[in-house]
Amino acid sequence: MALNKEFATAGKKPGLQVWRVEKMNLAPVPTELHGDFFSGDSYILLYTTSAPSYNIHTWIGSDASPDERGAAAILMTQLDDFLGGAPRQFTEFQGEESLTFLGYFRSGIKYKKGGVASGFKHVVTNDANVKRLLHVKGRRIIRAKEVDLSWASFNKGDCFIIDLGKSIFHWSGSESNLFERLKTTELALDIRDNERKGRATVEMIDEGSEPEAVIEVLGPKPDLPSGSSDDVSIDKKNKSVASLYLISDAAGSMTTTVVADKNPFKQDMLSQNECYIVDNGGDNKLFVWKGKNANADERKAAFTAANKFIKDKNYSKNTQVQIMPAGGETTLFKQFFFNWLDKDETTGPSKAYTIGRIAKVEQIPFDSSKLHSDNIMAAQHGMVDDGSGKIQIWRVEVGEKVPVNPSTYGQFFGGDCYLVLYSYNAGGREKHIIYTWQGQNCTKDELAASAFLTVNLDDSMGGVATQVRVTQGQEPSHLVSVFKDKPLVIHLGGTSRECGESKPGSTRLFHIRQSSTKATRAVEVSLPTASSLNTNDVFVLKSPESLFMWKGKGATPEEMAAAKYVASLLGGAATEVEEASEPAGFWAALGGKKEYQTSKTLQRTVRPPRLFACSNKTGRLIAEEVPGEFTQMDLATDDVMILDTWDQIFVWVGKDANETEKTGSLTIGKSRYVNSDPSGRRGIPISTIKQGEEPLSFSGWFHAWDPKMWDKDLLQCLQALAQIY
Repeated sequence: MALNKEFATAGKKPGLQVWRVEKMNLAPVPTELHGDFFSGDSYILLYTTSAPSYNIHTWIGSDASPDERGAAAILMTQLDDFLGGAPRQFTEFQGEESLTFLGYFRSGIKYKKGGVASGFKHVVTNDANVKRLLHVKGRRIIRAKEVDLSWASFNKGDCFIIDLGKSIFHWSGSESNLFERLKTTELALDIRDNERKGRATVEMIDEGSEPEAVIEVLGPKPDLPSGSSDDVSIDKKNKSVASLYLISDAAGSMTTTVVADKNPFKQDMLSQNECYIVDNGGDNKLFVWKGKNANADERKAAFTAANKFIKDKNYSKNTQVQIMPAGGETTLFKQFFFNWLDKDETTGPSKAYTIGRIAKVEQIPFDSSKLHSDNIMAAQHGMVDDGSGKIQIWRVEVGEKVPVNPSTYGQFFGGDCYLVLYSYNAGGREKHIIYTWQGQNCTKDELAASAFLTVNLDDSMGGVATQVRVTQGQEPSHLVSVFKDKPLVIHLGGTSRECGESKPGSTRLFHIRQSSTKATRAVEVSLPTASSLNTNDVFVLKSPESLFMWKGKGATPEEMAAAKYVASLLGGAATEVEEASEPAGFWAALGGKKEYQTSKTLQRTVRPPRLFACSNKTGRLIAEEVPGEFTQMDLATDDVMILDTWDQIFVWVGKDANETEKTGSLTIGKSRYVNSDPSGRRGIPISTIKQGEEPLSFSGWFHAWDPKMWDKDLLQCLQALAQIY
């Protein structure tokens, strides 16, 4: 079959292209109508980045015929082949679209009645005779479905758009909330500005205040029913469970073999010579991964193999399928693997490009002199300031907090818990962070007491502090930086045991490493043997007979300076030892020479951040991810939000969240989110942040953060925009 003529323009420049499938042809949809879909049709979408990289989507309407579904699948495969097999392929179904797809349409998507078979076309019109009613659902994922233009379609709990051509009315039910009204207003403005080219007016009306123009069309308003919740209950167990299968055509027909029956998987389970399926059927999703050296027939038959798998497993025919080549993995795919490393991450590029998002995410080098002018840099490195504020530290002892001697600030014991209060000035206001540091070997009682004491300390300051739970070994760079030129030192043992301070071992080994923000940690190693060494770092070795400072080939001057400080704490004259020139006494103190890590440190790239909203307003906890490039406007003031930047998690508490959500915010972040992470991540620092008290390390992830936004009436601001024309 000859390639479609529309392929000639496909992927030639960055951006979104949308075609409707008309039999076996493609008809381009005008840019102004991107996001409008007829329920009786199928579509092909191509998103091209400047890299270039490609996402191809088929979209299937709820009333599309089997022939249209089949035609869309064939055209997607042809377009993939035309672009050299490089694109990622997605199957989308009306009402069940992927977050990647939804991210293209920030104002939401609209479902129209009819389709090509009934003569409906995508036309930009200023027609004053348009009469339609759109039922808007969702707080973050906005879908507007065309319904009968009748009061029978209305309810008190939702928002509707009454589109009368030159007049567009945004109708808000008496039980709808502010966030739903905001999103519906954005959609109404989008219809005015794009579909009508600005030649229409938008008017906000509340239930019971309908103008004469609306009454003429709908008649007098009857009593309306309450709305049903549009919240989607998320079964975290099903969403987190997956199996890995190998695809093979060695026997002449496609077969699948189990590689691992549960996640998290290891990345080295994937061979570049093969193709695989990750089965996340509990979440109605299937992922196909194509190795770059895989059999050409297997690569081309990936979609066929996925459909056969769906049929064999008796899954829904609307199961979402994502097909991706090696190197083009989506964030959702990578989350099923423990500590997934991208090619960029192992080679340490000067520029990191994240294919899984709409935009680039570049790693910005740390520069403390720019902390107050470069919010993105501050966020990437988790820095609210340069660490020059005031600090107080308490150790948890028998359920109470006991002040730590300032001369020992920066030294922690792994068997204890500590409260670190950091106060600093930002924008003319004093702000506070409470770091709750929890040692790996502390008791359950100490863990519980540290959480209780943190809340009490916050309450004593008016409840405005940012709370950061820190697990030993996962200390944020900012916490390390507050100890100035001293490293953060972590000793084995504890000071609040029943028998008092635990006795240190006769041989002790401290591992010293500097982070990307020039913050340095010195951590005592539990097994002081040669296999614990690392060529990139510095170590201090203390034995009954000697004291050594071992300098690895990749060591920095700052790490050596920290080593001298640690040696001074241990006492005695230290001998400096260069890697590969160690004396026999050094190896003897470690129990003999052994192999150790000699490869260069992997350079980390920034992973795309993800934003989730958590709510229990329906009586059960639900979580919903914000699609696409999120903004400050996506922070719902009546919810708890989770910002996941991979090595740091922020739990943001809106001022209008209910008391259960406020008091359970840390549980939401730790138990409900981290512990159900399919990648198996654990021990990640979790910061609890209140609305209006956001530090740079949080706000810097949002483009053009407005610290005064919370003082504004956002609905009034949007209503003002509605009056422009």
